[in-house]
Amino acid sequence: MNPGGEAALLVRVRKQFASGGRRGFQLDVDLALPPGITILFGPSGSGKTTLLECVAGLRRPEAGRIAANGLTLFDSNQGIDLPAARRAMGYLFQELALFPHLTAQENIEYGLGRLAPAARRQRSRALAESLHIAHLLERYPREISGGERQRVALARALVIQPQVLLLDEPLSGLDAAVRSKIIEDLRAWNAAQRIPIVYVTHARDEVHALGERVVVLEEGRVLAQGTPQEVLEAPRHEAIAQLAGFENLFDATVRALHPAQGTMTCRLQGSEVDLEVPLMRVEAGARARIAVRAGDILLATVPPAHLSARNVLAGTLASIQQMGVTVVAKVDCGVRVEVHLTPGARAALELRPGLAVWLVLKTHSCHLAG
Repeated sequence: MNPGGEAALLVRVRKQFASGGRRGFQLDVDLALPPGITILFGPSGSGKTTLLECVAGLRRPEAGRIAANGLTLFDSNQGIDLPAARRAMGYLFQELALFPHLTAQENIEYGLGRLAPAARRQRSRALAESLHIAHLLERYPREISGGERQRVALARALVIQPQVLLLDEPLSGLDAAVRSKIIEDLRAWNAAQRIPIVYVTHARDEVHALGERVVVLEEGRVLAQGTPQEVLEAPRHEAIAQLAGFENLFDATVRALHPAQGTMTCRLQGSEVDLEVPLMRVEAGARARIAVRAGDILLATVPPAHLSARNVLAGTLASIQQMGVTVVAKVDCGVRVEVHLTPGARAALELRPGLAVWLVLKTHSCHLAG
């Protein structure tokens, strides 16, 4: 399956293209992906879909090499460029592209034209059973729900037994409950097959629910890669902090290093607020960006005492509003800080604008993001 120990999917490509009206935008990546699910994460226009299209053979890079399980699919130096039909790729587009005049079963079997009818039926029905859509096989796309159409499209991508599966935001537009069920099915399929799956998404919950690895792209280049925990929970770049949902980003200056404690003190720009954050390899006086999740901050209406947390900031509650099941509080501590609470906490604390409050931040809740 993997001659010479080479990565199951090797992608080294360079491609010049226009994105979002910008000229000279370049995709330039070097990735070695093992079997399992790798999430491509990044803002719109970062090159995620273009990378999938290069792997699938739908777009030709200027230079580089693409190989799957030791088979070279594209090599600019050797003049190799296998057509998409010969690459054995399963590709699920965001738009699904189901044929409206074909039943679900006919859609699933569309790529199995070389098999005998009995073999096609056997393979499609077995996969439909595993994805819980066997009862839909005789229906047309217009007769089934959005989540069911998504499963039919996924089955069509899987039924050809691909050596690589490419998924471009396959669950966008579905509600959380439906997404969760499809994710469970995809995880189960992946556990049995263990092929490289490259999955594009903007949804952080999908990154954590599905991803064994995550690759963050920004302007066509790899900004970071690793496990979701490594990349998103302790971001080293501001762009990643924003993608990972860190609501508070502060400019700061390093005031003092405390190697014995493994911490350093940073002064937030434009204020007298100091934060103790984890020690990094920087010099006193260096600029820094500090990222803090709103949900990692505790709020009190009396001065906290006898805490292990090193950062306690006094402030005034500037505004408070409920957004779904989350209460969003904005606190003025010399800098504006966003805090997320539950409705129960809001009621118990009797929070209202103008109230004096204290914020509690653990040192390791403060991440340096560039």
